[in-house]
Amino acid sequence: MCSFGEISPPELGDLASALKSVLERLYVGLDNPDFNYTIVTAPTDHSAAQYYHWYLSIIPRLTQLAGFELGSGMSINTVSPESAAEFLRTSGP
Repeated sequence: MCSFGEISPPELGDLASALKSVLERLYVGLDNPDFNYTIVTAPTDHSAAQYYHWYLSIIPRLTQLAGFELGSGMSINTVSPESAAEFLRTSGP
């Protein structure tokens, strides 16, 4: 679905379970880092759009911003997707 506001109670329960699992793994594996999370969803006037989907993004704050990040507004990801997936599979409580 494109709008987070249309999530059903069973889907909300599944989301809560997945979010708890990921946050526990970040807490244990990264020693309780600061993080930001955002929910990106379709604007209310596009809540039935077929081309959009909502998603939740979790951004652990592990490093200091430096010249590139401050100048460009982009972050440098130093972790490969494969390493990140392995970390999430093995760092649970």
